[in-house]
Amino acid sequence: MSRTRTPAVVGWFTGEAGDFRLLGTRCAACSAVFFPREDVDCRNPKCPGGDLDEVALSRRGRIWSYTDCRYRPPSPYVSDPELPWEPYALIAVELESERIVVLGQAVPGITVTDLAVGMAVEVVPGVLHEDTETTWTTWHWRPTGVTA
Repeated sequence: MSRTRTPAVVGWFTGEAGDFRLLGTRCAACSAVFFPREDVDCRNPKCPGGDLDEVALSRRGRIWSYTDCRYRPPSPYVSDPELPWEPYALIAVELESERIVVLGQAVPGITVTDLAVGMAVEVVPGVLHEDTETTWTTWHWRPTGVTA
């Protein structure tokens, strides 16, 4: 039986492996870029408002900050309470071109001891949760040069 791959949040990312990208929106009037995407109004309070166009965001950036998540978060986060909790590193990344900061988990196997502020990272596809029928996909940050 094969699992269905389902984005954890539809419209926030696209692609596979080498062409995987986060999707944001850019205001046509003020050029402000948003992630998560904005589809109604420009969030810039000084903007007169403009059309919001979907844009693929930079695949790379630099670590702005990071922390170690050692506890199971509460609902609506999906996790099986029957399984042991696996800690993960949470990384805030300043995107290369857009200069906005986007949060995400580090790829499995990367811990806070592997990270440093200013380190180059890239966005890659990841798995948020799996069951027997569905794999919910998300994004992860991976230090550049790491293939795991």
